[in-house]
Amino acid sequence: MSNLEIFAVIISIIGVSLTIKRNMLCWWFNFAAFLLYAYLFYTYKLYGETILQFFFIVVNFYGFYHWLKGKQQDHDIRIEPIATKLVIMQMAMAAVAGLIFGLSLKYFTDAAVPLLGAQLAAFSLLATYWTSRKHIATWVLWVFVDIVYVGMFIYKDLFLTAGLYAAFVGLAAFGWWQWTQVKNKQQQHAITGL
Repeated sequence: MSNLEIFAVIISIIGVSLTIKRNMLCWWFNFAAFLLYAYLFYTYKLYGETILQFFFIVVNFYGFYHWLKGKQQDHDIRIEPIATKLVIMQMAMAAVAGLIFGLSLKYFTDAAVPLLGAQLAAFSLLATYWTSRKHIATWVLWVFVDIVYVGMFIYKDLFLTAGLYAAFVGLAAFGWWQWTQVKNKQQQHAITGL
């Protein structure tokens, strides 16, 4: 456990907590966490997760823009629906992309857990995209992805990060509940016209 890992954990918890609250500051804390973890994962030869952090940074800027635009129009960050067919299609695409990325890591790098890391990276990227689009499905996907991450980080002796991801499971479940409450209120306001 290093000071870098401790700091990255703290910044990550703040970022996820602000995301649950739909606070625009979440994007800045998440950006800092991605940079910190990119370096940390690289030092542990978790290349899939390292590369993932850079994709997160790109999606992070997209999410910030999308949330800011929505807030300027609605004066609130509204929860948006996603069709089941689209969920299935995007998850299938993430699985295929993860497999291709994993095989690349397996045959061309000395990655510690190439196939698992790549699948987790692909589904994490999808979950981050869903967060930027304000879909409740993001929290469901994060619950499952974070559970698997806990095991992988224990395997790599990143115990504090494993603890962070265990906390993320709880935060994602709370986020799912919180965003469901917000969505229900938004639907009720739309019906009553208030």
